[in-house]
Formats: sequence, C-alpha cells, structure tokens
Amino acid sequence: MTKELMKILSGILFLSCISPVAAHNIETDGDVGATFHIEPNHNPRAGEPARAWFALTRQGGELIPLDQCNCQLTVRPQSKDIEGSSIPNPPLKAVSAEQYRNIPGADIVFPEAGIYELEIGGTPKGKTKFKPFKLAYSVTVLPGKTVSQKSSSQSATNKHNKGQWIGVAIASVAIFSTVSIYLAKKPSKSKEK
Repeated sequence: MTKELMKILSGILFLSCISPVAAHNIETDGDVGATFHIEPNHNPRAGEPARAWFALTRQGGELIPLDQCNCQLTVRPQSKDIEGSSIPNPPLKAVSAEQYRNIPGADIVFPEAGIYELEIGGTPKGKTKFKPFKLAYSVTVLPGKTVSQKSSSQSATNKHNKGQWIGVAIASVAIFSTVSIYLAKKPSKSKEK
C-alpha cells in the first residue's frame, strides 16, 4: 500500500475512535476552589438520577473532604418555563469520583428539562481553616423519560443501537471500496514485465 492510502485509512480509524470527553467546570471564591462535574457526561436528563460532585480545594491544592466542611447545596431553576418546579435541596454525601475521595456529592433528579443553577456553599468545620464560600454552576437538563415513556425509550435505545451498527457497516463498506478502487487502479507487476 502507498503512503496516501495509509494516511486515508489512519484518518478514518482516528475519526472512528473519537468520543465525547467529560467536561469539568472550575470556579473559585476566596481561598476555595472547586472542580464540578455532573454525571452522566454533564448531560443530565429530566426525571432521571444524576450525580453531581464537587472537588473542593484550599489555595495550594489541598483537598477539602466533606467531613471538614459545613456544606450545603441549593438547586434553583433558571429557565422561565420551569420557575414553578421546586427541587428540595439535595443532601450532600461523601463520594469518590475519579482521583478524589470523600468529596461532597449529591444525587439529583431534575423534574423538567431546562436550565438550573447548582450553588454549593460552605464554612469550615472543626479546626479546618478556609474562608466561607459560595460557588454557582449552570446546568442544562435535557428532556428525559417519564413513567409512560419507559417502553418507548427502550425501543428508541434498540433503534439507536441498530443505527450504530449501520454506521459501522457503512464505514466498513467505504474502507473496503477505497482499498478495492486503489488496488484496481494500481498496475499489477505482471503487466509491467
């Protein structure tokens, strides 16, 4: 194979391996910073559980575990069309996520799609020293399933899986066709003699 064909095949292989990267939002207030993430992949869906976590750190990077912080999480709707949807303040619990251990986290079920604000605030507990803080994050909640949509969401998932296989089949045919065309146009060594 020539270098050109190898480049094409490498490019196709590279593009087929690209997947979404999980995002993290970072905010600071005074001497406290937080890395925020909400699962799944910063794309929570209405009516489905989502886990939010906050890796709190002091200036200098020292982690603030939940047992050293009087933390509180508030969830407020920001979209005008969901202002009436109330969400009780979810209780924080110590969670482990990625390389972080015993950080504040909460399981949240957003009632409707729209934009919400998550605000975490806290004061030091015990001998721990940091300034009181409040950090706010905006979260876009996508439409999700309701109880009556469960069976249709299963068939939608099956259709999505079928669509993925069709995509793989199309990519395979494209690669096979490209290689076949290249080989057909390449003069064979027996004709050159």
